[in-house]
Amino acid sequence: MRYWWVNQNQTWRDEIRGGYLWSPKRNSNDGRNPFYDNMRAVAPGDTVFSYADSRIIAIGAIQSVAFESPKPAEFGSRGANWSSVGWRVNVQYQMLQQRIRPADFMQLIRPVLPDKYSPLSPQGTGRQGIYLAAVPDPMARTLALLIGPEAQHLVIPTVHETAPPDFTAPLEIKEAWESHEVEAIAGSSLPETEKQALVRARRGQGRYRQDLLLIEHECRVSHVRNPEYLIASHIKPWRHSDNQERLDGENGLLLNPNVDLLFDRGLISFEDTGDLLVSPVADRLDLPKMGIDLSRPLNVGGFTSGQKYYLAFHRRDLLLKVG
Repeated sequence: MRYWWVNQNQTWRDEIRGGYLWSPKRNSNDGRNPFYDNMRAVAPGDTVFSYADSRIIAIGAIQSVAFESPKPAEFGSRGANWSSVGWRVNVQYQMLQQRIRPADFMQLIRPVLPDKYSPLSPQGTGRQGIYLAAVPDPMARTLALLIGPEAQHLVIPTVHETAPPDFTAPLEIKEAWESHEVEAIAGSSLPETEKQALVRARRGQGRYRQDLLLIEHECRVSHVRNPEYLIASHIKPWRHSDNQERLDGENGLLLNPNVDLLFDRGLISFEDTGDLLVSPVADRLDLPKMGIDLSRPLNVGGFTSGQKYYLAFHRRDLLLKVG
C-alpha cells in the first residue's frame, strides 16, 4: 500500500461528491507533468489525503487503477487550459470531522516531508502546480496521528481488503464516451456505408477485422488461432482514433479476451521488438491466471511499421506506469 496527497483546491467538491480523482494527461504545452503521471502509479488499496482550503478535508481509499476519461462536465469552466481527455481514478472518500491545518503542525510535519516533490511548502501551504504527490510512510503516520481516530485505517491496511478493485465504472465511462462518438458519426455527412464500417470497427468487426486478419493470424500471447475466440483489438483505441485510423487494419492485434482486457486497460503493452511490457500496477498474482507467464521474458514477434506507429501511442498514453 502506498500513500498519496492530492491538492484539490479548484475541484474538490466535484471529485469528492463523484468519488474520483481526475487530471489531464499533460501540461497545456503537451509537456510531461510528474504529478499527472502519478495518476498512473496509484493502485487499489492505496490511501490519499485530500487537501483543500488549507486543510486536510478527507481521506480516500483508492478503488481502481487509472483509466482514460473525458474531463468531467461538472468542472465547467474550471481548468480551461486542461485537455479534454485525462486520467481518472475511482476513490472512496471519508470526509473528516477533524480537519487539521498542516500549517499549524509544521514542527512535526516538516521533518517527514519528502525531499523531492513535497506537496507542502515548509510553511505548510499546498504547493501550487502539484496535483498528486507521493507521501512517504513517516509522513503518512504523522498525519494519521494528528488527524486522530478517523485515520486509524491508515495503520490497519486490512480494512481496504473489504473493498475490491472497481473495474465496472471504467467500462461504463468508456461505453458512454464511445457512444457519444457513434452519435457524432451518425449525424455526420459521411456516406452510409462509411458510417456502418466505422461503427462495426468499434466492435472489431467488418472491414477493419478483415484487413487485420491479413496481418494477424493468432493471439500474440496465447497463440489461440481460432478467430471465433479472438478479439480484433485496436492498438490506438477507437475512441482516440480518427476515422482513417479506426479502419486501419494495422491499428490492431488479435487477442484472446483476457489479454485484450489487460491491453485495453493499459496493464500490458509491447515494445517494437515484440517484448512484453507489464505495468507495475498490474496484479502479479492474477496475471498468470490470465495467461501472462511472469517467470520468463516473453517476446511476441515483430510488428509492421504501421503497428509500431500505433504501439508508440499505446506505450505513451495508455500503459500505466510510475511517472
